[in-house]
Amino acid sequence: MLPSTAASEDQLVAEPTALINQVYEVAEAGIWVDGAARTTHAEVANLVAAGEIAVARDPDGELVGSVRIQRLGDGLGEFGMLVAAPGRRGTGIGRELVRFAERRSAENGAHTMQLELLVPRDWTHPAKKFLDEWYTRIGYRVVRRGALEDSYPHLAPLLATPCDFMIYHKPLPETWGSHTQ
Repeated sequence: MLPSTAASEDQLVAEPTALINQVYEVAEAGIWVDGAARTTHAEVANLVAAGEIAVARDPDGELVGSVRIQRLGDGLGEFGMLVAAPGRRGTGIGRELVRFAERRSAENGAHTMQLELLVPRDWTHPAKKFLDEWYTRIGYRVVRRGALEDSYPHLAPLLATPCDFMIYHKPLPETWGSHTQ
């Protein structure tokens, strides 16, 4: 996890912000109006300050991935903004970041992990189809479909196409939670 003090260090916030926007620009092409970015420097700084951003670096210190981890309450943890650097896809970075998020959430009292996946209502997005299949393979199951405008009304005007979000859950191993410090 990035220490909350990193929120005031411009480069430590700028790197994950740029990577998140770079990856989502491709992964959500056609979903957002032109010029819409997934996140902002200010939002990532706030998430870092809250202790919700974890990053993965290679041995040379290069940022190769990041994930947001948050506690939702009632034994529910959530991860989002999962990204791996484009040149590093397929090397296990995403899987390791998900495992880290799951373990961290379990150690903080979560028994279930949640994620949300934004999907177009009227067409199949190849990246979203891939992610749905990948999340299913690693144990996540759809528990609900929500209308984006109902849960995130501030984002609806930025959509280029009507979208829903799929909410997935995965039970976390009970043994992970027993290591709470």
